[in-house]
Amino acid sequence: MGKPNELQTQTLHFYQTAEYPCSYLPQRRARSLVAAPSHQVTTSQYSHLIQQGFRRSGSFSYKPACTHCQACVPIRVHCPSFALRRSFRRIWRQHQTLKATIRPLNWQTEHFELYRRYQLARHPESAHDSTERTQYLQFLLASYVHSKLIEFRDPKGQLKIVALTDFVEHGLSAVYTFYCPQSPGSLGTYSILWQIQYAQRLGLPWLYLGYWIKESSKMSYKTRFHPFQLYKNHQWVDGDPDRLP
Repeated sequence: MGKPNELQTQTLHFYQTAEYPCSYLPQRRARSLVAAPSHQVTTSQYSHLIQQGFRRSGSFSYKPACTHCQACVPIRVHCPSFALRRSFRRIWRQHQTLKATIRPLNWQTEHFELYRRYQLARHPESAHDSTERTQYLQFLLASYVHSKLIEFRDPKGQLKIVALTDFVEHGLSAVYTFYCPQSPGSLGTYSILWQIQYAQRLGLPWLYLGYWIKESSKMSYKTRFHPFQLYKNHQWVDGDPDRLP
């Protein structure tokens, strides 16, 4: 139990978990630093924690603390400087008929069914565990910070995307997005573009995208959204998409 030197919160303690199988890199073991008690992590405190490389999963705020690996690098997009490139403009135009609605964090059977379909299509290896109602409630609907569900529907009212987003003091954090796996047109990318645009409208500088892992192909999309910054050696530094570390 203790407090990292770079953190200035007064009411929280931090502990390291035991090692567990890494979710991103095969054959590796992971360890996390977790803020406790979780129910005392307010939006204000989490706004500070996320600037120090923390991330939220359900009710837990954590950051990687692996003994022999530093592959997980926090990444955030600088929204005021972001501009749509050609490929992004095509995706943006393609989905302009989708209507976004911001909703509170509560149970919606329609959301859960879309989540189940997404998991079965995109993550079949872990779908048995991830499609349980209890896991969905703990992972997506448990939060002690300012969190919202942003749903996107087509003109016929059909649900296409649900994005779980945290609202912190200096930006947004894209926690998790799931969408109709049969629909064409890069719905996940559109969700990120929409959140960048929404942050611009709110006058917020950053959209946090969680962790980028160079060795993980599933994480490679995050560096397409630039300008971005990476959190390395306890500070945020500008990232160069052509010369990634």
